[in-house]
Amino acid sequence: MARIVLKFGGTSVGDVERIRNVARKVAAEVRAGHEVSVVVSAMSGVTNQLVGYCREIDPLHDAREYDAVVSSGEQVTSGLLAIALQKLGIPARSFQGWQVAVRTDGTHGKARILSVDTAPLERCLGAGEVAVVAGFQGVAETGRVTTLGRGGSDTSAVALAAALGADRCDIYTDVDGVYTTDPRIVTKARKLARITYEEMLEMASLGAKVLQTRSVEMAMKHRVRVQVLSSFEEAPGSDLPGTLVVDEDEIVEQELVSGIAYSRDEAKVTLLAVADRPGVAARIFGPLADAAINVDMIVQNVSEDGKTTDLTFTVGKADLDRAKQVLETSRAELGYRQVVTDPDVVKVSVIGVGMRSHAGVAQRMFSALAEKGINIQVITTSEIKVSVLIAEEYTELALRALHTAYGLDAA
Repeated sequence: MARIVLKFGGTSVGDVERIRNVARKVAAEVRAGHEVSVVVSAMSGVTNQLVGYCREIDPLHDAREYDAVVSSGEQVTSGLLAIALQKLGIPARSFQGWQVAVRTDGTHGKARILSVDTAPLERCLGAGEVAVVAGFQGVAETGRVTTLGRGGSDTSAVALAAALGADRCDIYTDVDGVYTTDPRIVTKARKLARITYEEMLEMASLGAKVLQTRSVEMAMKHRVRVQVLSSFEEAPGSDLPGTLVVDEDEIVEQELVSGIAYSRDEAKVTLLAVADRPGVAARIFGPLADAAINVDMIVQNVSEDGKTTDLTFTVGKADLDRAKQVLETSRAELGYRQVVTDPDVVKVSVIGVGMRSHAGVAQRMFSALAEKGINIQVITTSEIKVSVLIAEEYTELALRALHTAYGLDAA
């Protein structure tokens, strides 16, 4: 008997019939003798609708009330799934984040999990029941409901798996595993049987939508074995060959590049004619950090006058307006001439732990893009990835060219 945590995303619970399908999958695992906890997202489209209501009333809404509104979607799903399981003769009980006591910090809308009190779930499992937990949410020290950011149900599931000492965490989604790149764009993309935590972390942070970044960070920290699979397959997860996210030492031979990710959720910001003196960068990025705006790619160039500098960086598209507002507020102190923004960009990245022992990875990327006439605007690298910022219109062309250049095309 294994202890497993199953997570079902919005498309998996998109309507009542799909919730019944999820209940059948959970029931199969229970009848196979496993102890099962389930984490669910809101039904497909519900969170977007709730977010839309908040923005319609006030684009600069109170983040605490935003969390109160958008967390309600998971409450509905968890209750419906518990009812569906009971209908199948499987004892089940639903829990909200505050009932489990998923304790978080107070950063509403992007809260981080601090601890999980598993006592309520242990009692539930000990009584032979399935615990159905509302994902994406927790509770701050103030007692207010918090949410973990988009895709936060993945993080909820991994956190519960770590706290419960689960043997595996199965993340059910609308794809049957992790692919070398987006198969909707590159038809020759291949499903990976296994991928390392590090590679999956890079892919998630660089735009792959299969797993939320923070869920992979948590899985790597606590060594939670994660399996990505499709909720639309008939067999339960214990019988399906999804993609396992595991330690590097579980993969015998590493490929040079394991995958190519892209993110359309990028906006470029350039500050023209910034004073070129010590401390300016800190004064620019400090207020952005205080506003909880994540800055990614950064490049600094000498301005045309040779006396000042131009500073370019990227933020999430959703944060672009707030970033501009923060920079405008600090304009007198920073002394820049102008802010130029461009939301029509995309970040494309090649990822693989095999890069550590091979030279020429970046050169191959640059050559492949140059052959297609694609201009590179910004470049960043790490030990296992190379990322470039390009015009959004070239996204599909770049992905196909790079997938072929690194020998990832399926035979």
